[in-house]
Parts: sequence; C-alpha cells; structure tokens
Amino acid sequence: MSARSTAPSPETGGATPSPPTGTSPRMIARALVYRRARTISVIGTFLVLLLGCLYVAQSLLLPVFLAFLLSLVFSPLVRTLARFRIPNALTAFAVVLTLSASVIAGIYGLSGPISGWIDEAPNIERQLRLRLADLSEPLDKLREAQQQVSEATEQDNGGEDVQKVVVAEPNLISQAAQGAPDIMAGIMLMLVLLLFILSGGDRIYEKLIRALPTFGDRRKGMRIAHDIEREVSRYLAAITAINIALGIVVGSLMAIVGLPNPALWGIAAAILNYVPILGALSGVAIVAVVALVSMQTTAEALIAPGLYLACTVIEGQLITPALVGNRLKINSIAIVLAIALWGWLWGFVGVLVAVPILIVMGVISKHVEGLGGLRELIGPHRENPRPPKEPKET
Repeated sequence: MSARSTAPSPETGGATPSPPTGTSPRMIARALVYRRARTISVIGTFLVLLLGCLYVAQSLLLPVFLAFLLSLVFSPLVRTLARFRIPNALTAFAVVLTLSASVIAGIYGLSGPISGWIDEAPNIERQLRLRLADLSEPLDKLREAQQQVSEATEQDNGGEDVQKVVVAEPNLISQAAQGAPDIMAGIMLMLVLLLFILSGGDRIYEKLIRALPTFGDRRKGMRIAHDIEREVSRYLAAITAINIALGIVVGSLMAIVGLPNPALWGIAAAILNYVPILGALSGVAIVAVVALVSMQTTAEALIAPGLYLACTVIEGQLITPALVGNRLKINSIAIVLAIALWGWLWGFVGVLVAVPILIVMGVISKHVEGLGGLRELIGPHRENPRPPKEPKET
C-alpha cells in the first residue's frame, strides 16, 4: 500500500488528503468549483435567513440592540465612577433615569409644534401649490379627475334611497396612536435591559468570553470587546456633542431669518445629522419646503436652506474630521448601502444605527484574520502604492 501525502487546502486552511494517483487536473478543478459553490450557497442561505429574522423580529431585536449599543456608550462612565467607590447599580439607575427624563421631555416639547404642523397641513399644501404653480399642473389634472368621479358617484340616477359609500383612511394621528403602545413597550424593554447591563459591569463580557474554546481566543475576544466599546463610545460621544452644537446653531439661525418653530428645526438638524450625507440633504430639503410656505418671496425662502447647507458643509468637512479622526474613515459606498439596508430592516432607527454597526464590523475585521475582505470593503479607498524604485547599477 502506498502512503498518501497531505497538503493544505485553500478553502479549509487545514490538511486534506491529496487526490488519488491518476486523477486528472480537470476533475480536480471541477471538484474545487463544486466545493466553492456549495460554500457560497450555504453562506448565502444563512444571510437570507438572518435578514429575514432581523426583519420579522424587529420589535424584539431593536430594543435589545439599542440597549447593548447604549451600554457601550455608558460603560466607560460606569467603570470610571466605580473607581471612586460609586456602585454600578447607582450609576446605572442615574443613567436610565436621565434617559427616561430626556425622552419624556422631548416628546412633550415636540408634541405641540408637530401637532400644529399636522393641523396646518391643508393650508401648507395650498400655499406650497401656489408657490410652485408651474409644477402643480399634473396635480391639478388629478384633482379634476377625482372631482369628476366624486360628482358622478353623487348622482342618484332617479332613485331617492341611494346610499353613499365613503372609504375613510386613517390619518397620521390615528396611525401614531395605534403604534404608540408598541413603541412605549420597546422603550421600556430597552431601558430595563440597559439598567441590568450597566449594573452588571464586565460580567457580560466575561460570560461571553468564557464560551470561547481556547485561552488565546478568550484574550482576543476580550480585546475585541474593549476595542468595540472604546471606538463606539468615542464616536457616539463626539458625534453627539457635534450634533448638539449644530442643532443650537441651526435653531438660532432659523430664528434670525424668521422661520416658524426654530427649536423644532434645531432638534431635527441634530437628529438627522447622525445619518452621514443623507441626513444633511434631508434636513436641507425639509427646511426648504417650510421656507417656501412661510416666507413672502422666493428669494427670502432660499436663505434658510442656504444657511442650513452652509452649517452642514462646515461641520462635515472641517469640524467632524478634526474631532472624530480615524473613527469615520469608512467607505462612502459602504455607508450608503448600510443606511439603505438597515433603514429597510428597522426603519428610521435602523438608519441611525447603521454607522455604529459599520464601526463594530470594522473593529472585528481588524482582529479576525479571515475577514480581510470585509475590512477592505468597509475601509476607505486607498490609492495603489507606488512600486519601489530599483537600485541603480554601479
């Protein structure tokens, strides 16, 4: 009997028996193609099932994910105060209480302006149509057709007992009232889970690390967990401070130019700026629509969106790169695709957490050797390095 030699396989990374003597290279290549196709099909099936689970179970997974994300932000604070003999439970309770008060104050403060804009929606639509008369011709034809249909249905055709059927659609207020219990339940679940995670300190990390098989994997897992916590907390802390300052500046400028409810637009600017690129464009478009409705002339209406755009350009090109640094060196295409994906899965909250998820994936890809391709996809575009100069012959 002849002994078979072993050689490392590029797919598995381990030692696999060499093909038997007499096997043609064509058969070997076909076997490798089949193996790669099987691997790709398994990974693709797993990703499809994962996306389906994330979409179906979003009411449960979204509060849990937000709780863990907020724990990454506030864990350094809890750990720092623990050095001064302050219990973790007391710090966690103070953090959760502050977040709860902020949510309640935000809902109470924004309820008045938002309800006022909803009540004024018909007048806003009429004024906007008058301002954009050249673009409203298709809408006028649609309204005329709708009016003709309604007049035709109102004719009794000679009968006196004709019943009119009216289909009533729910408005925004009724839809918000129907979804309010689910939203409040998700917020309560997030706050309670955040309280227990912060109170436990590093015990969550320790339990996750103990599940790894070897000591080297445990050390690497602890290093990855601390790097994720450091990068995400620093990024969110810096971005939050920048967005608060941006909201104050935008709100002040909107008040100066005479835009109604300047505090509302300042808060909207601070929230939308968590979304890179698309958030600023959305804010400029919203302010432009409101300015067209509120201002007397079109020239005056262009001042408010122009100031908003100038603030976001200065923030995005000068302030954020100087303060955030390397933590936002992510491929722009990856950012847009992540915003689209998580926005489709989890709505507006998914859009807000898209960039922190990319940061987490980037940190993991730096420590795991097999994720070099993911690191290249997420990372920024780099020019091809110049080839080294050949030494001159003497």
